[in-house]
Amino acid sequence: MSTKNRRIRKKLYLDEFAIKGFELSFDIEDKSDELNDFIWELVGVVESNGMDIGGSGDATSWNGFILSSERYGSPTAENVKTVEDWLTAKSFISNVVMGDLVDANYGE
Repeated sequence: MSTKNRRIRKKLYLDEFAIKGFELSFDIEDKSDELNDFIWELVGVVESNGMDIGGSGDATSWNGFILSSERYGSPTAENVKTVEDWLTAKSFISNVVMGDLVDANYGE
């Protein structure tokens, strides 16, 4: 634990106030005509589980980062599994890679 006082730890998102998130990436088979709908479905799954997502990609691959929508919240291992299961259930998605939970501000 840091030697900084609680107020400073909170301002700097340190220790008990750290915000965790995880990276994800996957490949997409040629679904360019349905890609927009798929991405909105993904956003819906993420948001319905209390998380936010950011990322980018094209018609063949996509990379993103997911974190909690709560100010000092973090996704759980169950949240990671939910997103992974949803992605792997899609027949046109392959090479799904889910990263470990890391500090969203400091990358540790």
